[in-house]
Amino acid sequence: MTGATMLAAALLFPVSAQAQGQQGQNGLSNLFGGIFSGPNPAPSQAPPGPGGAQTGAQPWSGEDGASGHPLMTAAAIREAAGNFDNCVAGMWPDAARRNITQENFQRFTAGLSPDLRIMDLMDSQPEFTKSIWDYLDILVNDNRLAKGKEVLAKYKAQFDATEKAYGVDRYIIAAIWGIESNYSTQMGDRSVLQSTATLACVGRRQAYFKDEFLSALEILNRGDLRPEQMRGSWAGAFGPTQFMPTAFKRFAVDGDGDGRRDVVDNASDLIASTANNLKKDGWQSGQTWGFEVVVPQGFNYMLADRAKAMTIAQWEKLGLKRATNQPFPHPAEKAYLLAPAGAQGPGFLMLQNFRVIMKYNPAEAYAMAIGHFADRLRGGQPFVQPWPRQERELSRGERLELQQLLVQRGFYKGTPDGQFGGQTRDALRNFQASIGVPADGFASSDALDRLRGR
Repeated sequence: MTGATMLAAALLFPVSAQAQGQQGQNGLSNLFGGIFSGPNPAPSQAPPGPGGAQTGAQPWSGEDGASGHPLMTAAAIREAAGNFDNCVAGMWPDAARRNITQENFQRFTAGLSPDLRIMDLMDSQPEFTKSIWDYLDILVNDNRLAKGKEVLAKYKAQFDATEKAYGVDRYIIAAIWGIESNYSTQMGDRSVLQSTATLACVGRRQAYFKDEFLSALEILNRGDLRPEQMRGSWAGAFGPTQFMPTAFKRFAVDGDGDGRRDVVDNASDLIASTANNLKKDGWQSGQTWGFEVVVPQGFNYMLADRAKAMTIAQWEKLGLKRATNQPFPHPAEKAYLLAPAGAQGPGFLMLQNFRVIMKYNPAEAYAMAIGHFADRLRGGQPFVQPWPRQERELSRGERLELQQLLVQRGFYKGTPDGQFGGQTRDALRNFQASIGVPADGFASSDALDRLRGR
């Protein structure tokens, strides 16, 4: 992986990105590919050498994984790696049940060897996080917008056909393409077969990745793609919009009728398959993803919860209004309030299509970047309200301390781990409400200082 998932996992809304195989849908392998480099950097990994091993790649550290899982100890990793050939060969009966020919099984698995560097990437725990505003600044920029408009013009016929067939907004598809792979310029360069075989036989997610490995073999057996096309993240996500092999099986379609589902090099198939994914996940045609809103002072931020959806008309009665001062087009639509920077930043009413984008990758920050980028490609303007850029994002150690202090005060019932999810935000909101400050759940340095008693 070229730094994508590790940084994505360190967002203000930490999740395990789908490229890591934690959620089991699409992969987010190269979300940050090219952010800190030019448009055509050198591949993150050298091509496979003899026997399928990566040559010139950074080696495995030889250390225990940070997760503490028994299968991630150095001894367990070495033992599993020593049994790798037997593990792969032992999957033949499962492959046969999937109608993979024995000839193809032997051809595609010949010479595979484990890429143990993946174990370090799988268990990495970034020390620092990205604030939501830095995240958006990085992803929604002028260069990517210009490239996106070129892609929309170049493939207008394909987008027209897909929009007519699936009812999915072309700008959302173009945004996913741009953010996932910087428009096909950074898709990762690890062998999908090697990566998924490694993870199917070594480490803490073997059952999940066994399905991914066998699904990759099915794709090759059917002839949709060639092995050299299936290169991507360390977790097996590939192509410009980063499909995991199992997601390819569920969603890939033949957009141009040539008999193959080529989501790597065929724009018709790529665009149609991405649209089919979103449609099957519940995309509502003709609807947007959400609205930037002004939240009134004194608002009860305990209502800023994904589980507390109300109609837009009900939100209006509580004092929320669009930041652009325009009326809401469909007041009867249900939405939930997201306040990603707490009371100091803008609010957003999120609709059904926002939830659909989150099925593609379950990070609110990711879904917001996709939605906002799509709006900008459509000709929309930047967000109206300022972000609290004076706020310093907490380090992992500080987040861990914050959770521990919430535990001591009886607000947090989970196990402190330095990662913030809904349970931590709820605990922080309850603490803030108890001391009479806006209960926005925003993990700021001020919130930490108050917990410290300063």
